[in-house]
Amino acid sequence: MRTEATIFAFASGTSRAAISVLRLSGPATRAVVAAVAGRVPEPRRATLATFVDPATGDKIDHGIVVFFPAPASFTGEDCAEFHLHGSRAVAAAMIEALSLCPGTRPAEPGEFTRRAFLEGKLDLAQVEGLGDLIEAETAWQHRLALRQMEGALGHAASAWRQALIEASALVEAEIDFSDEADVPGETSRRIAGLLAPVAEALETELAAAKAGELVREGVTIVIAGPPNAGKSTLLNTLARRDVAIVSESPGTTRDALEVALDLDGFRVALIDTAGLRPAEDPIERIGIDRALARAKSADLVLWLSDVAAPADPPADLCDAPVWRVVTKIDLCCGAAGALPSDCLGVSAETGKNLDLLLQRISAFAAARTFGGWGGLITRERHRHAFMVALCALRRILQHSEAPIELIAEDLRAARFSLERLTGAVDVEDILGDIFARFCIGK
Repeated sequence: MRTEATIFAFASGTSRAAISVLRLSGPATRAVVAAVAGRVPEPRRATLATFVDPATGDKIDHGIVVFFPAPASFTGEDCAEFHLHGSRAVAAAMIEALSLCPGTRPAEPGEFTRRAFLEGKLDLAQVEGLGDLIEAETAWQHRLALRQMEGALGHAASAWRQALIEASALVEAEIDFSDEADVPGETSRRIAGLLAPVAEALETELAAAKAGELVREGVTIVIAGPPNAGKSTLLNTLARRDVAIVSESPGTTRDALEVALDLDGFRVALIDTAGLRPAEDPIERIGIDRALARAKSADLVLWLSDVAAPADPPADLCDAPVWRVVTKIDLCCGAAGALPSDCLGVSAETGKNLDLLLQRISAFAAARTFGGWGGLITRERHRHAFMVALCALRRILQHSEAPIELIAEDLRAARFSLERLTGAVDVEDILGDIFARFCIGK
């Protein structure tokens, strides 16, 4: 699916830097490289060159040019990279020079990766993994994204799809040779042998789906409790900066404040919320409603209360685990030893037991994500495709006496769903959304 335009963009941004990298891809790449660098270098060999403006002959910079001929390039088209000195003046001059070359235009967000997808260099799951790799903030996000970008989901889907193709061939044979008495029974047994392992694998991945999503998106932990329980102080202490306003006046926190932490490679979103109490102020009431809503959607809730006035969490606070944390234990001598076994006493002032709290949160995140490896499913789109395929396979396995035409249709539906995972069929409705999230130059 070749395109007419040759696109260009800085892969390294245009801010001040020692080196900037400008990418070029499309049918006019050779002509542009020859015009700007004086000649087309040997493929995949970094070559020193003087870059000039083809329109005026003015020198722009001395740098490195690398040429990647099709199809052995990232996009599958002729590609090139100009390695320049990273000043804004050099960047502006190169952009102007390339803009005046025939057949060129600036790239749109994610357009290089989109061309790689259209040329079959990456499947859709790998594209998503590449996007996650660019956005990765923690070690486990990096590892999960790298595994996805290397094709883990695509390889598994391909193996399952092959089993479905074999089953479909058996079904088609039964339809074509329905007059043979021994074909139907034999077909049912062989189909079950092919489909049962696939259904089991899909069930396993769906069970682990939450783990993969948690690695990618992070574990959400809400800090809840009555006013003046030390929620904002704890958030500031764990974040090691002043995120929330701390005041002795009840109701200071009106909205949810979120801080992202990296705990042993796991992303943890820590959310401070408004103190829960009966309130007449309509603005405070909105804050309390938002606090309850965030608690309902959390993976874990830290219920904070003052050691001088311990409070139990509401029974209907959330469906997630609720950890009781008693604060300000530095103000009450001996109080920490008198706490119930299900409470952890901490002091943001002295730092007592904060390291223990963080260790427990890290262990919680690890347990929820299978040690950080998660599964193949990292998006709701993946989960839906797995579920559709599994439901179709279950119908076949549970109703082996169904008309052969219905079995054939369920096999087609399962195969189609797996093919959507990698973008082999009918994904135009989601391509725009996926590539729009990429930066320009990627």
